[in-house]
Amino acid sequence: MVLEGLNFNLTEEHLAVKEAARDFAQNELLPGIIERDNEQKFDPKLLKRMGELGFLGMMVSPEYGGGGMDTVSYVLAMEELSKVDASASVMVSVNNSLVCYGLEAYGTEEQKRKYLTPLASGEIIGAFCLSEPEAGSDATSQHTTGEDKGDHYLLNGTKNWITNGNISSVCLVMAQTHPELKHKGINCLIVEKGWDGFVVGKKEDKMGIRASDTHSLMFTDVKVPKENRIGNDGFGFKFAMSTLNGGRIGIAAQALGIAAGALELSLKYANERKAFGKAIFEHQAIQFKLAEMATKIEAARLLVYKAARLKDEHKDYVQAAAMAKLFASEVAMWAATEAVQIHGGYGYVKEFHVERLMRDAKITQIYEGTSEIQKLVIARELQKA
Repeated sequence: MVLEGLNFNLTEEHLAVKEAARDFAQNELLPGIIERDNEQKFDPKLLKRMGELGFLGMMVSPEYGGGGMDTVSYVLAMEELSKVDASASVMVSVNNSLVCYGLEAYGTEEQKRKYLTPLASGEIIGAFCLSEPEAGSDATSQHTTGEDKGDHYLLNGTKNWITNGNISSVCLVMAQTHPELKHKGINCLIVEKGWDGFVVGKKEDKMGIRASDTHSLMFTDVKVPKENRIGNDGFGFKFAMSTLNGGRIGIAAQALGIAAGALELSLKYANERKAFGKAIFEHQAIQFKLAEMATKIEAARLLVYKAARLKDEHKDYVQAAAMAKLFASEVAMWAATEAVQIHGGYGYVKEFHVERLMRDAKITQIYEGTSEIQKLVIARELQKA
């Protein structure tokens, strides 16, 4: 199919990536997923496996230990992982879309060699630190400061809602270094775990993606060498917005996967469950639900593929990414809720998995830009046209 000059035909390489991700998700992520959700812990062995399989540095150049794949391959993998375990896929999303992408696109050669290579290979994992207690949707309101001390910055402040917060070895931290310049005075600093003054705060007790590692991070007089600043002085806000544009594609793919997983489970259950003497799939009420789910999911899939393809073709994908995330996240929440309804009472218990998908879906409407922020982005892009 071709849409606005975009070819959505998948290559053999794309299909191989999709199959590899599906195989890993179904055979390695699915066993034990209820326990991981209950215990709010992700198995380090599974994280290591994701690194070994190349899921943590998919789009990074092979020169830096990555897979050298395109964005379409990445969203295909994200969809399959998210059908089963959104806690796993958000780790993949952050490391690929925000940390590795940001370093490869804007880092110095020294920064790439030192940090990007182990991140891309899965030897270590990274975190993206933008949100603060008073800086969510208003990302310009950074209270974390980086005082210029000549050859280093003195970092002070708190970041929260940080995915991979405790398990990360490298953090990309947005800090206000020139308050008088407001958002033009923000810098992105590469901070290593273990540096003096760097403390990991409490783990968040979340509704969904419970096995993912979400913490507050606190910095007290942390010395960050000047060579660990990404880009020119004051580039931090542009850096954050640029990486988030790509990150939205990853979260859109995650939302798509959650919705598609809900449909797969619902279709299977509808063919197995009997009511009034026949499989509930034979009842028109259920058929209509499944048909509407499939249609909306396919529409979301096309939006996600379009954004990914535009990024791969180095075209403007800002509006497409916002549209994909907005629509896919809304579909994920709706489809997961419908899946619970189709399952009836069984949908309300953990054994049948759809209640977890419903809980996981909600965050896709919030992180990396709420649905309301996506509407603002889309509207502003329309204004430019």
